[in-house]
Amino acid sequence: MATTVPDNLSRDQYVYLAKLSEQAERYEEMVQFMQKLVLGSTPAAELTVEERNLLSVAYKNVIGSLRAAWRIVSSIEQKEEGRKNEEHVVLVKEYRSKIESELSEVCASILTLLESNLIPSATASESKVFYLKMKGDYHRYLAEFKVGDERKAAAEDTMLSYKAAQDIALADLAPTHPIR
Repeated sequence: MATTVPDNLSRDQYVYLAKLSEQAERYEEMVQFMQKLVLGSTPAAELTVEERNLLSVAYKNVIGSLRAAWRIVSSIEQKEEGRKNEEHVVLVKEYRSKIESELSEVCASILTLLESNLIPSATASESKVFYLKMKGDYHRYLAEFKVGDERKAAAEDTMLSYKAAQDIALADLAPTHPIR
């Protein structure tokens, strides 16, 4: 089912395809087009506001439906546990685990893009704040379902990212700036 996205398209073509996939509500493909745009820029180029927003929308929609699915399945798991329905509990736990692995993959994907490409290539304070806030968001999404040390690490990474974003915003962005 995974589509292969061509490697040889121009930036404008990836942007157009991302917008097209957004219109068609095919957000997984939108993510792929935006990944190609980010990874295809050598040297890494700063994204325009439009490109940055497309990237954010793509990931937000993919992660949003997975988070909703996880909450629903977790709720059903609790109900089945309350009914002492062990056969169903086992099935629900396995299904929840599958969703968690998809959530982890999506978060890892955007966090890698942010840490390896987007944050290092960001020169404008507005971009840095946007990416650091995004990094905090995706660590927070991990903290929602991880347990133990993984949850603790995700929560710490969330706070560090938000704090870094806030420090830059307070230092460099006007009090009326929407990102601040």
